[in-house]
Amino acid sequence: MQKQIVIIGSTGSIGTQALDIVRTYSGDLGVLGLAAGRNVDLMERQIREFSPALACMWDEKAAEDLRIRTADLPVRVVSGMDGLLELAQMERADLFLNAVVGMIGIRPTLAAIAAGKTIALANKETLVSAGHLIMPAAAAAGVRILPVDSEHSAIFQCLNGEPHGSIRKILLTCSGGTFRGRKRAELEGVRAADALKNPNWDMGGKVTIDSASLVNKGLEVMEAAWLFDVRPDDIKVVVQPQSILHSAVSFCDGTVMAQLAHPDMHLPIQYAFFWPDRRPLDLPQLDLAALGGVYFEDPDTETFLGLPLAYRAARTGGSMPTVFNAANEEAVAHFMRDEIRFLDIYDLITAAMDAHTVLAAPSLEEILAVEQETRARVRELMKERQRV
Repeated sequence: MQKQIVIIGSTGSIGTQALDIVRTYSGDLGVLGLAAGRNVDLMERQIREFSPALACMWDEKAAEDLRIRTADLPVRVVSGMDGLLELAQMERADLFLNAVVGMIGIRPTLAAIAAGKTIALANKETLVSAGHLIMPAAAAAGVRILPVDSEHSAIFQCLNGEPHGSIRKILLTCSGGTFRGRKRAELEGVRAADALKNPNWDMGGKVTIDSASLVNKGLEVMEAAWLFDVRPDDIKVVVQPQSILHSAVSFCDGTVMAQLAHPDMHLPIQYAFFWPDRRPLDLPQLDLAALGGVYFEDPDTETFLGLPLAYRAARTGGSMPTVFNAANEEAVAHFMRDEIRFLDIYDLITAAMDAHTVLAAPSLEEILAVEQETRARVRELMKERQRV
């Protein structure tokens, strides 16, 4: 019997790779629903290939265009947040893959949990901003959250069958990003086109920028704390430039258990789709002798301030992680338009965090309000910079 999957963010990097897995295992996996932002051309192709019953475009004009293009098909096209919530609660869905970027993923994930769906999570902001809402809701509903990020999937695999009390430290790895090894003076003139050249991973633009700034790793620290019920200070970030060792867990007896594989997101996506089983995957087998060695280094937290700022936000808790994330999203948007320098991203995040009065246990409505307030604050800071 086919496992029926709903994917939000189907035209993005994770979404398209997820559909590669469906394509490979079409006898075992079916697509019940798809959602995207504005990429009507690709969404139409996905609908024609995978025959979902329901499709959603975030943009209503894009949805209307899609309705016209797919009038010959038995698919219903919806739009906006209402459309995402309808997808999240589809009766026949077995698994809900959240592959969108940004806080837009929080409400659909809560809706899917309430509907009893297994969650495959590739959206960091869902736990960064709303982990205190998501994890209790999942526990109350008996819903499993399966991590799709390569690092969190690695940790999940290392912890399989291990008692929680035996964890000494989670070792969260990163490649170091595009600018690994450079100092602040060398980053003064870099532009978005420079930051988008990640040496190891095929990721979307925003995530690649976040990887370069180490903001992405900071978000993953917060996500891991919620996923694996540990404190942020129980998570150590280690640079593994080859991106071969995807993360590890240090246990109380001195054992370190790690997961190694070639850097390819198809692997953690497929693992989430078929967990607890494993399926063959057409990727190169890791040849340890040919590899020769795997090496590590500490992150440069004096140059790449995204990580220490994230630890500050995580330790503060409450609404501060939302501020960290929203300020970064707004700053990165300006950076990708070449309106600010790379290092300005850190300055804008810091200013937003310094100005914020923390809410200890924010509701969903308060989280979304803090996000909007933070974005507005960063935009005002941009205007002030332009006036100087």
